Amino acid sequence: MTDSHKRKRRRGRHGRSVNGILLLDKPTGLTSNAALQEVKHLLQARKAGHTGSLDPLATGMLPICLGEATKISGFLLEADKTYRVRICLGTTTTTGDAEGEVVCTQPVPAFSREELERVLDKFRGRIQQIPPMHSAIKRNGQPLYKLAHLGIVVERAPRTVVIHELRLLDHGQEFLEVHVHCSKGTYIRTLAEDIGAALGCGGHVAALRRMGVGAFDASEMVSLEALKRGVEEEGPVSGDRFLASIESALRHWPEVRLSDEVAYFLRQGQAVFVPHAPPRGYVRIYAGQAHHFLGVGHILDDGRVAPKRLLST
Repeated sequence: MTDSHKRKRRRGRHGRSVNGILLLDKPTGLTSNAALQEVKHLLQARKAGHTGSLDPLATGMLPICLGEATKISGFLLEADKTYRVRICLGTTTTTGDAEGEVVCTQPVPAFSREELERVLDKFRGRIQQIPPMHSAIKRNGQPLYKLAHLGIVVERAPRTVVIHELRLLDHGQEFLEVHVHCSKGTYIRTLAEDIGAALGCGGHVAALRRMGVGAFDASEMVSLEALKRGVEEEGPVSGDRFLASIESALRHWPEVRLSDEVAYFLRQGQAVFVPHAPPRGYVRIYAGQAHHFLGVGHILDDGRVAPKRLLST
């Protein structure tokens, strides 16, 4: 083992064993990684990771998975998201948001609500999006945003995303405010630009707030200030009261209950038979009289449940 590997292993042993999900209300101006490191430091957690970045200008829900919760972070990455978006009309920027340089400005007609709804209706359901150059998608191993910073523009293939809900909340002469419920992989900046283009005046994201991820909604978020205050007054362990349980991230999934005897074989990596199993798909698995949460399984064609991601706690 090299010295660098030994140092990494020593660093990995530092900190507390904390297991759960902090639904951080990320403040504006902070990168997602900086927010993650701040939470990890405050809780003195040994292991943590976030599930889906928010731009520094964006605010709202940033689920931070701690300890064993990192095993289900991929499912949160795949989950639907909800946003509140303010679109500035009449101005397009290099990045599709307020951080970019202005590319052009155009006059904004006085749209009626009916006219706006007709345009928004074009973006409901399954739509095609071309990913923006200012994104983390890689081309030949290089993130697109790095190429964009060099002034290089490359062709991007359109992607299919689903806009489950696009609701007009408010509008004025030069802005729209909308609620968006969308599938993973949706670029809100691209959506704002495309809506502006469809209106004939251009547009960009002026403000963005993520309101929900998967089964979690805005009422469950915790501010960084509240977390800091609790830790300063009572120490790192007090921060654990802000954590959501690991299984709560999957509460919209069906559950399967196993006896301790059957659960033993599942823990050995074997698929086990379940009477009256749910339809094929992911399930939450519980064991024994204590209803102990084991982790995630998936139902096979023959009705057995196979382990997918099991927790070690």
